Amino acid sequence: MLDAAIEASTRAYIPYSHYPVGAALLSRDGTVFKGCNIENAAYPACICGERVALVKAVSEGHRHFDALAVVTTNGGAPCGHCRQMLYEFEPELRVICADMNKRIIYDGSLSGLLALGFGPSFLGITPDE
Repeated sequence: MLDAAIEASTRAYIPYSHYPVGAALLSRDGTVFKGCNIENAAYPACICGERVALVKAVSEGHRHFDALAVVTTNGGAPCGHCRQMLYEFEPELRVICADMNKRIIYDGSLSGLLALGFGPSFLGITPDE
């Protein structure tokens, strides 16, 4: 999965930050969805690699995931927006954060990164609905 995330990072569009992010999201059926960050001159319009991978997966009908690998130059973790969007589908998702040399910085649960996260269960629904 780290190799897939590194490959995705090579496609990042990062003319402003020069900070590539690659993500690989493993669906429960074994499909891997890759994503990279895409920047925009209007910074709020930027999208992170983790969300690109998730949007690709959900748009293809996937709702359950086993793991997410994220690579950056220095092993940065998913931002708050990404954590919240992923939490919607898999609060206990395994998240692996590494640098481009595959040095693992974090290997644990999404809920460990998003303490007391708000999800669909608070509204009495599941992502399948």
